[in-house]
Amino acid sequence: MKRIVLGGAVLALTLGACAKQTDLEPTPGASLPPQPYGAPEQPDADDLLDRPTQAAPERNRELRTRSEERKQDPFDLPPEG
Repeated sequence: MKRIVLGGAVLALTLGACAKQTDLEPTPGASLPPQPYGAPEQPDADDLLDRPTQAAPERNRELRTRSEERKQDPFDLPPEG
């Protein structure tokens, strides 16, 4: 019983350490990418993680709202042979 409790405590501490959030820094010996051409200043790590709206647009409505029967495709021909 003690092993189960001890194992659960170790697991909880391990998972708790995974959620630790700190500022992003380049690894030692590495640097951020070069400044983009035409950019007024060097972006920091947080700026590099922000995606522009065009990279991940939000959908404002569902394209298909219900199941519909597919129309006959005149080019869906059986293989020759």
